[in-house]
Amino acid sequence: MTIDCIWEHNGPDSLLHLAGHPGAYTRGASLEEALAKVPAELAAWHRWLGLDAPTDCAAEIVQEHAADLQVRDADSDVLFDSEAGPLTPEDYRRLKALALRSAQDFLRLYRAVPDPDASCLPARATFYGQRPRTAREMYEHTKNVNSYYFGEIGVDVGNDGDIAASRARGFALLEQRPGYLENPVAEGSYGEQWSLKKVCRRFVWHDRIHAKAMWRMACRTFGAGSVPDVFCFGGQ
Repeated sequence: MTIDCIWEHNGPDSLLHLAGHPGAYTRGASLEEALAKVPAELAAWHRWLGLDAPTDCAAEIVQEHAADLQVRDADSDVLFDSEAGPLTPEDYRRLKALALRSAQDFLRLYRAVPDPDASCLPARATFYGQRPRTAREMYEHTKNVNSYYFGEIGVDVGNDGDIAASRARGFALLEQRPGYLENPVAEGSYGEQWSLKKVCRRFVWHDRIHAKAMWRMACRTFGAGSVPDVFCFGGQ
C-alpha cells in the first residue's frame, strides 16, 4: 500500500503529513528520520479508530512545501493540494466525525489526569511562547484553537464550554452558511491559506500533538498506566 505524504520542511527539519489519514503526521531532524516513523504513526492512527492498519506500506512524497516556520516544534502552514475543491456530503460527515471524536477523546484524556496542575516537565520556549507543561495548560492551549481555526474560514465560534462542545458548536454554525461544502480557499492570518477540509485535518493533527505530550507527561509524572492511552500512542 502506498501512503501519500506531504513533506513540509524548514531546512532539514521535517514534518510528514499522511494525506489520506487526517491528522496523522511524523516529525524528524531529516526527511529520512520522519519517513522511518511513518509505519508506527500509521498503526497508531488506525488503532485509535479501531481499524486494521496496513501491514505492508511505502511512503511516497506527493507534495513538498518549504516553510519559514519552526516545523521542529510542529508549526505548519501548508495547504494540501487535495484540500481545495468542493466536498461531498459524505466526505464532510466523515471529516466532521473525526474532528469531533478527536475532541471528545482529548477531553477524556484530560479528565483522566490525576492532577491537572502537576507536571515533571521543565520549562521550554516554543514559537508560540512557553511550552504547556501541565495537563491544564495543554488542554487550554488545545481547546483555544477551536476559535482560531474556525475563524480562519469566517466562523465566529469562541471558546466557551469544553473542547468538544465548542468544536461541535463551530460545526453547527458553519452548517448554517450556504455553500459551505464548496470548500473555498481563503487567506487567513499571516497570509496562510485555509479551507474547511484543512480546518478538519488541522483539528485532529493539533489534538494528536498535544494528546501525545499530555499522555507522556502524565505517565512520567504519575507513573506508567496512570492514565488511559486514549489515542493509542503506546505502540510508537
